Amino acid sequence: MLSTEDQISILVHLSKADKVIAEEEYRLIIHVAEGLGMNSDDAARIINDPNPIPKLNDLPPDEKFEYLLNVVRLMKADGKIHQKEVSFCEKLAFRLGYKPGVISELSAYIYRDPDINTNRSYLRSIVDQHLIPMNEQKD
Repeated sequence: MLSTEDQISILVHLSKADKVIAEEEYRLIIHVAEGLGMNSDDAARIINDPNPIPKLNDLPPDEKFEYLLNVVRLMKADGKIHQKEVSFCEKLAFRLGYKPGVISELSAYIYRDPDINTNRSYLRSIVDQHLIPMNEQKD
């Protein structure tokens, strides 16, 4: 299990993929951090100085799923999807043990607004179809 700081750091790295943290991205990172029990001052500190991205492929499936949902939501937060953000998400998906195509499929069902949710079991079925078999995974 990753620490809350590591979880927020992953989102920060994604938001900085296009060199700018948009206001919507900043607010979403704070929202996710607070949902994980972190105060906004600590989240702001991490936004300014994120941890390196940790090893991800050994995480439990439920955590991997949550990270994918959060990174896709963050990618869409400012209403602009940059190729660098897509590439970051695809690399992160691969490090989590998924085929990069999972990002484009999830993107069709995940909305910018964190209060609008698609059926989680449906999203999970999409994610599970993109799992790379354990014997083919590398970190």
